[in-house]
Amino acid sequence: MTLVDIAIPTISFLALTAVGMDLTPAHFRSLRDRPAIVLAGLLAPLVLLPVLALGMLAIFEPSPDVAAGILLVASCPIGGISNTYSYLARASTALSVMLTTVSCVLAVLTIPVTSAAFEWVLQRRLGFSAPASLLGQLLVMVLLPVLAGMWLRHRWPAVALDRRNGVQRSAFVGLAVLLALIITNDPDAFAAGLTETVPLAVVFVAASFATGRFVGTALRATRSEGFTLATEFATRNIGVAAAIAVTLLEQPAFAIFAATYFLTELPLMLFAVASYRAQARIAEPA
Repeated sequence: MTLVDIAIPTISFLALTAVGMDLTPAHFRSLRDRPAIVLAGLLAPLVLLPVLALGMLAIFEPSPDVAAGILLVASCPIGGISNTYSYLARASTALSVMLTTVSCVLAVLTIPVTSAAFEWVLQRRLGFSAPASLLGQLLVMVLLPVLAGMWLRHRWPAVALDRRNGVQRSAFVGLAVLLALIITNDPDAFAAGLTETVPLAVVFVAASFATGRFVGTALRATRSEGFTLATEFATRNIGVAAAIAVTLLEQPAFAIFAATYFLTELPLMLFAVASYRAQARIAEPA
């Protein structure tokens, strides 16, 4: 067992525990207050992002490993860093936290279903197709840490609130370590693939963000809700993608696109945050 095999599931567990520590009953009550927005944020990406990924495969015809990486990223739940984007933008952070957490919980079911749907559409087995034991493994890898975070928040709310920011910072540091491990595991393959993976990642991030904006507009979401929906669409959980690729499937090559996706997503989303804040300042009454 290598360092990568140990570090990736550990980092993913920490990041998802931090997500669970943010969840409170108030977030579930928002299902009652804004059901259309919440359901769209949870269900629309499960349909639209796989369609987007399949469209990219048809148009760009990427190499097999990159194609598997695109499909894997499209299958994954929302990334926890989306909460930070919404917070920095002063958008709907509560909506972001709830969508992120519930998306990670549902991933136990949605990842195998999406994988099976990809195989049905493409009429071939995929390199990341779910093994028979994937559901049980996802229960441990995804659901358990989220529930652990929720239990900590319920059992020791004061301690959880006091330590939550520290756990989140540790998770972000861990994500940086995870990316470094993926890259250094095969640096030649990562560098050689950048000319293919970076443009594809830019297209995927931009198209996902635009799709989320469109969904928000169609539902007449508020400005802050619309930005949060767009952010949730564009932000994928790279920790889960890496854990599935490296730990469950033993296919580290599939994680290379996931690493490139995050490194591309980060500056693009920070630019979107800055643009949103600038527009908000212009719209403020003098």
